Amino acid sequence: MTDIVALDLLGRAMHAISLDGKNVRTLVDGLDRMPDGVVVDQLRGHIYWTNMGTPDAPPAPGVEPEFFSRNGSIERVDLDGGNRTTIVPIGGFTTGKQLTADFEGGRLYWCDREGMQVLTCDLHGDDLRPLVITGQGDIDARIPRNWCVGICLDLDRRLLYWTQKGEAKGGDGRIFRAPLDLPAGDDPAARTDIELLWENLPEPIDLELYGVGDLVWTDRGAAPNGNALYEAQIQPKVGTPRIISSGYREAIGVTGFDTRFYVSDLGGTIRLVDVGTGTDTDLVRIGSPLTGIALADL
Repeated sequence: MTDIVALDLLGRAMHAISLDGKNVRTLVDGLDRMPDGVVVDQLRGHIYWTNMGTPDAPPAPGVEPEFFSRNGSIERVDLDGGNRTTIVPIGGFTTGKQLTADFEGGRLYWCDREGMQVLTCDLHGDDLRPLVITGQGDIDARIPRNWCVGICLDLDRRLLYWTQKGEAKGGDGRIFRAPLDLPAGDDPAARTDIELLWENLPEPIDLELYGVGDLVWTDRGAAPNGNALYEAQIQPKVGTPRIISSGYREAIGVTGFDTRFYVSDLGGTIRLVDVGTGTDTDLVRIGSPLTGIALADL
């Protein structure tokens, strides 16, 4: 039976939620390093997630914590929540955000926000290397326009897509794509094959490939254009983004199949958006900030 796997920041837990929203159970607890991105390896029976790490200072009410210290990590559990294992140890990168994978190729891919990079490693955490570097050093790290957040792959075309969110509510968000395979010897900080798809977006966060020619993404920017779910064509040509769902409280995670998308937000709600039927409903209210979500047959 398929469930939604959701990461709960305040509850420090990974939940399994039925597709009708009626059953919620905790799959893993003790997630005390700010989990953010999650991906499921159905074939091998594993769930992987990124950790942002420990904030630089205790978070104040209503203020988003900072994560400039290099203490991000990646962990893994079995589908039943057992055998918790650290794949990339604490300090392997700075701030782990959305996570995706090429399981056939045996590799994980994720964004390192304050680390200003797109990273990859194998399923054991080895051969960790950057594919894209958008800035270097402490000064660049303080510029949100350099922050990589959302990521997805088009494995058929060997393409990589990612977001750079920009200043909070600043309307400076961008979405890029580049070939997934960086030629040996090429500098990930000086790639000439990166294509800017859209700019001046409110604040794009997580990405998901929709079918063979479209992209959907969450945006946590200011209303009326932010706090929304967007869709746009990417093949055979790049289209104009359009809002397909709005009214979120800081939209973050997105996952789906067919025409159905599940969207999480920091208000603690998961919504079901069915672009086929035009329905848009609150599926479940957790009441705690939710980040990454994924679908899994547990």
